Amino acid sequence: MTTEATHSSIRRPLSLRGSAVSPGAKLAVACLAGVAASGKAEAQESALPALTVDAPTQRHRAAAPKPTPSHQRARASLRQIARQHAPQQAVRPAPQPAPVAAPAQPNAQQAPDANPYAEPGAPYKVNHVANASKFPESIANTPKTITVLSKEVLEDKGTTSLKDVARTTAGVTLGTGEGGNAFGDRFFVRGFDVRNDIFIDGVRDPGVSIRENFFTEQVEIMRGPGSSYAGRGTAGGAINIVPKQATDQNFQTIEGTMGTDRTRRITFDINQVITPTLSVRAGGLLQGASVSGRNVTTDDREGAFFAVKWTPLDSLTLSANYIYTKLHGVPDFGVPWYRASNAVSGAPVTELGVKRDTFYGFANRDFQEAQQNIATLNGEYRVNDLLTFSNKLRAEESLLAYVGSLPQRVTATGPSIANWTVSANPQSRYQVTDVLADQVEAKLTFRTGEVKHTAVAGGEFSHEFVKVHSYANLVSEAFGGGSTSSTVTQSLTDPQYTNIAFPTPTVNPASTGIHVATQSAYLLDTANWNDFIIVNGGVRMDNYTITSGNSSAHSKADALMFNSNAGVVVKPLPILSLYGAYATSSNPYGAELDSTSYAYGGLSPTTTQIFGPERNVGYETGVKAELFDRKLLATAALFRTEKTNARDVGATTTAGAAYYIEGVDLGLGGNITEDWSVNAGLVLMRSKVTESHTAPANTTMYATNVGLQLANIAHESFNLLTKYRIDPTWEVGGQATYMSKIYGGTLAANAGTVLPDHWRFDGFVEANLARNVTMKVAVNNIFNKLYYDAFYRSLSPFVMVAPGRAAYVTLTAKF
Repeated sequence: MTTEATHSSIRRPLSLRGSAVSPGAKLAVACLAGVAASGKAEAQESALPALTVDAPTQRHRAAAPKPTPSHQRARASLRQIARQHAPQQAVRPAPQPAPVAAPAQPNAQQAPDANPYAEPGAPYKVNHVANASKFPESIANTPKTITVLSKEVLEDKGTTSLKDVARTTAGVTLGTGEGGNAFGDRFFVRGFDVRNDIFIDGVRDPGVSIRENFFTEQVEIMRGPGSSYAGRGTAGGAINIVPKQATDQNFQTIEGTMGTDRTRRITFDINQVITPTLSVRAGGLLQGASVSGRNVTTDDREGAFFAVKWTPLDSLTLSANYIYTKLHGVPDFGVPWYRASNAVSGAPVTELGVKRDTFYGFANRDFQEAQQNIATLNGEYRVNDLLTFSNKLRAEESLLAYVGSLPQRVTATGPSIANWTVSANPQSRYQVTDVLADQVEAKLTFRTGEVKHTAVAGGEFSHEFVKVHSYANLVSEAFGGGSTSSTVTQSLTDPQYTNIAFPTPTVNPASTGIHVATQSAYLLDTANWNDFIIVNGGVRMDNYTITSGNSSAHSKADALMFNSNAGVVVKPLPILSLYGAYATSSNPYGAELDSTSYAYGGLSPTTTQIFGPERNVGYETGVKAELFDRKLLATAALFRTEKTNARDVGATTTAGAAYYIEGVDLGLGGNITEDWSVNAGLVLMRSKVTESHTAPANTTMYATNVGLQLANIAHESFNLLTKYRIDPTWEVGGQATYMSKIYGGTLAANAGTVLPDHWRFDGFVEANLARNVTMKVAVNNIFNKLYYDAFYRSLSPFVMVAPGRAAYVTLTAKF
C-alpha cells in the first residue's frame, strides 16, 4: 500500500457501528492504524477531518484476550490521530526548558507591600499569625481567640501608636502609670494587666515603654492564659507587634500627613531586591505634633528600621532587622478628681466646669522620652521536608525618662470653683532596660496514618536588666518665698505657674537594679486529621529567677513554673470551626519589672516575704466561620479565666486572693463584598472577687472585697471599623467605639470612683489622585467627645484625658 493510498483511506470518515463490526474489521482497523503510525510525519502535515469512532453496543461476551504489543501500539496511534485532528483542540507544544526564575508577580489585588499574612484582596482579614511554628494552622482553625489588626486596619483606624490601638479595640482597656510603676504603655486584656506581656517579633519587650506603629506589619492580641506559648504572665493574654520584613518585591512608599494641632508627619518604606537571594528593606519616621484638646502637651517622634533577608541556599534563610524609635515631648498627666470631704464619690474637674485643655504641669521643666534600639537575627535551616531548625537572637536597649506633675489634691474654698486650688506632685523616672534573649526551635512535620503533625520543641534563654533612677532638683525658688518644696499648689481653673522657669532636673545617682534570668523549654504539637478534627496541646517549663537591689538592700525570688494548653477543633464544614480549649499561666513574684514596690507587682530590695506565683486557668469554647467566599472571618467565644493566689494590696500586701472573669468575645474581619470591608469586636464581661484578706480601700462603702467586681477595666466594649469603595477612585469609611464605665480601686472596685462610659466616632475619605498617589482626609473624635483613658487607683486620683477632635490630610505615593 502506497503512502498516497494511506492518506486517501484516512480522509474518509470511519464509522464502526454495533453488530456490523466483525473480527476481520477489527484486524483491518489495527492494520490501518499501524500503517498510519509509519506515515506519522506526512499525516501531521495534512489538514485531516475528525475521526469519529462510535462505541459498539454493549453485550455479554467473553473477556477479551490481553492485547499484544502490536495491538497496544496500534491503539496508541489511533488515539494520537484522533487528538491531532480534533478541531476543538490545539496542538500542545512540546515542553520547553524552564526560564531563569524572575521575581514573582503580585496578585492583581495585592500591592507589593501588602501584608503577607492577610487574605489577598481582603486585607482586613488576617489568615495567619507571624509565628507559624507555634500556630501552624490558620487563625480560623486555631482553638483560641486571636485578634489581629493588619497594617491596613491600623492605617484606617488612624492609629500611629500602640496606645491608639488600645483606645479603639474591644476587650482592651488603657491603664495609667502610678507612683510605683512607670508611665507608658499599660493595657488590660480581658481584665488582666498585660503591661509586661508585650512582645516584638515574638520576644518579650519588658519594663514598659511607649511604642510607635510605623515599622509594624500587624498587631496580634492573643486572648486568655497562654504561658505554654509565651512564658510567664499572660493571664489575660499577650500583645505581639510584628515588624515589617524584607520581601521579594520592589516597592517605594512615601507618606506625608498634615493636620490640626500642628501635626506634621512623614514616613517612608522602601524594599529592594538586590539579587534573587538577597533583599533589603528600610523605613523612617519624623513627626512633630501637639495633642488635640490638651494645652502645652507635645508629641514629637523619630525612628528608622532596617531589614535584610538572604537565602544563600534553598534550605537556609537568614534575616535580620533593626528598629530605632524615639518619642519625646511635654507629657500630659491629666486633670485632678474632685471629691468632697464627706463624699464617697466625685468626678474629674472637667465635668464640673474646668476647661478640658487645662494643663497642670510645667512647660519649662516637665518632659518625657521613650527610646528603643532593637536588633534581631533570625536563622532557619530546613534539613528536609520533615525537620526544620530555627534560631532567634535578640539584643535590645530601651530608655524611659520623664518628669511630670500629677494634679492630685483639690481644695475647695467656697462654692465657686474659681477659688479652688490643686496640688501637683512631681513624678520622675530614668529607667534603662536591657534584654538579651535567644530562642531555638526544632519543627518536625510528619504523618501518623491520615493525621498530619506539626510538632515544635524549643528552648528560650533570656536576661532582662532594669535599672531605675529618679530625678533630683525638682524644686523651685518661685514658691513660698524661697521654699524648696517640690509640691506646688495653684489655681484649679487658671494654673499660673505653667510657663515659669524651673531648675533643670538631674538624674539621681542612687538606683534600684532588677535582673531576671529565665531558662525555658517547651513542646507543642498540632495534629490535623483530614482538616476535620484538629487537636493541639503543649507544655512549657520556665525556671525564673529575679533579684532586686540597691546600695543598702538586696532581695531574691525564684519559681519553677509548669504550664500547659489543650484544644480541639471540629470542622463539620470546610468554612466552619467549632472548638474548645483549656490553658494555664503563671505570674511569678516581682514580674512587673517597671516597679520597685511589691504593692505594684514588683520586687522591692527590702522585701522579706516572698509569695508563690499567681495561678491562672482559662476555659474557652467558640465558633469561627469564613464567610463570603472566605473573605470574612467571624468569631464568637465564651470564656472564663480564674486566678488564685492573687496579690491583695491594702495597708499590707498578702497572697491568697482569688477572682474570675467570664464573658462573650465576638469578632469580625474581612470583606462582605469586594468593595465593603469591616473590622469589628464586641466583648461583654463580668467579674467577681471570690477571696480577699485585705480591708478595702474605702471601708465606709464596703466591709469586704468579696463579691465586688474588678477595678480599672471596661466590662463592656465595642468597636466597628468599616470602609466602602464607591468606585475605583473613591473610598469612604469610619469607625464607632464604645467603652463602658470603669470603676476605681486596687484589686476590686472599692474606691467609690467611676469614669463615665463613652462613644467615639471617626471618619475618613480616600481618593486616588493619580495612578500611584492617594489622598486621605480623616477626622478622629468627630463630635469632640470629652472622655477619659484611665485614672489612678487611689481615693484622690488624677485622670488621663483622651484626645479631642483632630483632622488630618495624608498623601501617599507608591511606586
